[in-house]
Amino acid sequence: MIDSALHDRAGRRVTLRPVDDDNWRAVADVAPRDDQRAWVAALAARYLVLTMRSDVWTSLAVYADETVVGHVMWGVDDDGSRWIGGMVIDAAEQDRGVGRAAVRTLADWLATQGGPIRLSYHPDNVPAAALYTSLGFQPTGAMEDDELVAELTPA
Repeated sequence: MIDSALHDRAGRRVTLRPVDDDNWRAVADVAPRDDQRAWVAALAARYLVLTMRSDVWTSLAVYADETVVGHVMWGVDDDGSRWIGGMVIDAAEQDRGVGRAAVRTLADWLATQGGPIRLSYHPDNVPAAALYTSLGFQPTGAMEDDELVAELTPA
């Protein structure tokens, strides 16, 4: 379990846990709001399959207390940078601070491993840009496919 002792606005502790035999179905069923489907998969199941078929990415379940509320994945690039990707918070759980706590928790954990921490988002995804910028991620000017690359700058 990855735990930075962060809570959502309802006071629930947000942790990241391996996807396993007990939680994979709940993770697979995580679905974003309809207006977010231009930027993320319709179900977290797509990201689970991606991590099963890739040596780069690792999926994590996002928990609020003991309830699966999302998915996030991380990977290491050839240059040693750590990447955060494939974050989906279930539509019913959004706007409660879960995504913010999940990104901070994963970024804190990745920072202990060294190397820059990066993520990417579509330029039209204004809420994602606002979230990531508020957490210290700054656009690098690089693009990954059709997404802007941002890197965590030390506080």
